[in-house]
Amino acid sequence: MTNYRTWGRTVFAGCNYAFLLLISLLCLMPIVHILAMSFSSGAAAAAGQVALWPVDFTTAAYDNVFGKPEYLRAFWVSVQRVALGTSLSMVLMIITAYPLSKDHRQLRLRTFYAWLFVFTILFSGGLIPSYLTVKSLGMIDTMWALVLPTAIPVFNIILLLNFYRNLPKELEESARIDGAGHFRTLWQIYVPLSLPALATTGLFTMVGHWNSWFDGMLYMNHTENYPLQTFLQTVIIKLDFRFIKAENAELLLKLSDRTSRAAQIFVAAFPILIVYPFLQRFFIKGIVMGSVKE
Repeated sequence: MTNYRTWGRTVFAGCNYAFLLLISLLCLMPIVHILAMSFSSGAAAAAGQVALWPVDFTTAAYDNVFGKPEYLRAFWVSVQRVALGTSLSMVLMIITAYPLSKDHRQLRLRTFYAWLFVFTILFSGGLIPSYLTVKSLGMIDTMWALVLPTAIPVFNIILLLNFYRNLPKELEESARIDGAGHFRTLWQIYVPLSLPALATTGLFTMVGHWNSWFDGMLYMNHTENYPLQTFLQTVIIKLDFRFIKAENAELLLKLSDRTSRAAQIFVAAFPILIVYPFLQRFFIKGIVMGSVKE
C-alpha cells in the first residue's frame, strides 16, 4: 500500500518532532545546569553567573565529594541496597507472576489471589504499623529494613504476569509434552522470552531503591547506615565542611554550598544515567506488552 506524504501530514510530523525536542531539552537542561554548577567556582555560583556552562572551571566540588567518608559510605550502602533489593524483588516477581498468569483451570482461586495483591496497592498498613512490624522483627538499622518491606512491587508483578499471558500457550504445551515441569518451563522458556518485561520491571525496581530516602530516615537510627538519598536529604538542609583539614583550606575557598550540593546530586544520579541507555531498547516493548491482556 502506497503511503502518500501530504502537506498536512508533513506539518503535523514537524510539529510533533519540535514538541518532543522541546520536552527533551526541558528534561536535559536541569541536569546540564547541575553539572555546570558542580564544575564552577563557588564565587561564580554564588553570584548566579552559572547557566549551562561552567564558570571558572574547577573540580573542587568533586574533591569535596570523594574526600568525604560519610558520602562514600552512604553511596556504598545504596549500591548494596540496589544489588540485594533488585535481585530479591526480581526472583519474587518472577515466581509470583508465573502462577498468577494462569487461568482458573490451572490455578484455583487465581482471581482471588490476583485481587489480593491489587488490594495492597489501594490500601497500605500505615506508617506506624509498618514501623512497628519492622522493629518487632529486629530489622532496625539493618539492610533488610530497606529491602524487605518493598520486596514485592505489585505494579511490576501485574506488568510481568500480563506479559506472560501474551506468550504463546503452545510453548508451554510443547514443554509439558517433552516432560518439563512448571519450574523448568518458567526458567528455561518464560524467563528468556520475557527479557523486555524483566528489563522494564528491573529498571523500575532499581530506580525505586536508588531514589528512596524516607525509609532510610525512618528505619535507620545511626547516620552511618543511611543510604545515599537519605544522606543527601540531610546535606541539602545543612552543608558540612568539617572533613576539610587545615592544609586543604584552599579547597574551601573554591567551594560554596551550591557547587558542593550540585556535585553530590550529580554523582548520585550518574549510576542511573549510565544504566538506563542499556535497558532503553527493552523499555517501551516491556511496558506495552505488559499492559495489554488478551
